[in-house]
Amino acid sequence: MKMSVLWTARALCLGAVALSLVAELLVRLLRRLRPAGTLNEVLFFPSEVVCVQHLFSSLPACPCICPLRHGPETSLSRLLRHVMSASSSLDLCIFAFSNANLCRAVLAVHAKGVTVRVLTDKDYAAITGSQIGVLRKAGICARCDSSSVHMHHKFALVDGRLLLTGSLNWTLTGVQSNMENVLVTEEPDLVRPFVEEFHRLWERCGRGPLVK
Repeated sequence: MKMSVLWTARALCLGAVALSLVAELLVRLLRRLRPAGTLNEVLFFPSEVVCVQHLFSSLPACPCICPLRHGPETSLSRLLRHVMSASSSLDLCIFAFSNANLCRAVLAVHAKGVTVRVLTDKDYAAITGSQIGVLRKAGICARCDSSSVHMHHKFALVDGRLLLTGSLNWTLTGVQSNMENVLVTEEPDLVRPFVEEFHRLWERCGRGPLVK
């Protein structure tokens, strides 16, 4: 009887070890089966100041004649390309938004018929240089968090599948002067919580105070 109980215990122990090994192998297999095209990228700022007019121009045969350097890919140009890749939706949750080129990118996306929603901090929405009023005048829905604390997020969701997040405020200083970072990823396990957080904040803010 004792031997039978001992063998049963050993069998259960071995079974548990086997299950653990199988689970670990499955996790490794799923990681390997991750689509090869999944985008993961890190952008560091400050970004070199170069001309980005070609990103907005529909006439590549007419080169810009401004004095800035033309051609090199920079962190800003990569960020602009990601923003402008939106085809169905663009959700922005930005503490401070005063960078004119990033505003141009959002307006370009909106002009294509993409649904754009913006969440921002109430104290920074109407400061000198803020682009939030420009976005609203273009017909983009922008809401401000009216709580007593700052809405300090800095993230964007492109088509609900691509996450742009990091320390970067969408300001001239953030892009050209500060040491900042932006993580760009399509990893579903990272994107999903940000989608849920945006929806939660969007509903909580309601229409928010008007930004003129």
